[in-house]
Amino acid sequence: MSQEIVVIGLDLAKNVFQVHAVDAQGQPIVRRQLRRAEVLKFFAKTPPCLVGMEACASAHHWGREIGALGHQVRLMPPAYVKPYVKRGKTDAADAEAICEAVTRPTMRFVAVKSEEQQAALMLHETRDLLVRQRTMLINALRAPRRVWDREGPRPRWRQLTAGAGAGGSRYRAGPCAIGPAKHRGSVPCAGPGDPASREADPRLASPRRS
Repeated sequence: MSQEIVVIGLDLAKNVFQVHAVDAQGQPIVRRQLRRAEVLKFFAKTPPCLVGMEACASAHHWGREIGALGHQVRLMPPAYVKPYVKRGKTDAADAEAICEAVTRPTMRFVAVKSEEQQAALMLHETRDLLVRQRTMLINALRAPRRVWDREGPRPRWRQLTAGAGAGGSRYRAGPCAIGPAKHRGSVPCAGPGDPASREADPRLASPRRS
């Protein structure tokens, strides 16, 4: 009976997978559940055929493993499979919808990614997460200062000039954006060695070396 299988729809899950297999006429042949350890054993015994799955995080791993057994694996976006679900949201209904959708001539498929491609994508996603967390932390630190109408320190690249200014100062003259409100806007940022800057904000007396 397994030799008559032409198309298989595989609904992925954490532990229990659902299989829906049909023949050339579209008649169901196999409807069963598979434990995780039984998935590769089942496809190893099944002759090469078309296997459809919804594209998700683990779909690329199973696509590589099942494809190595000689099957033709095609991944589809879940949004394109949803219209083929005939009844309620169940694993069996999802597997049947996947089996139906993978045979459509106008269906759009997702390429199976290699391990190197998934690793590179993970690096980009991790960097994006760190950038978002850094932005959230900066905004969280700036918000309490706004309660007292105080702004955060000016970015260092805005204070530094291309060359040394008068008196050997590396800082550009301009309104100081830090310190008490009575000094802010009236004391030029002339550098850490300037007495007026130390009076406006004692932190400028010992600048951090870069």
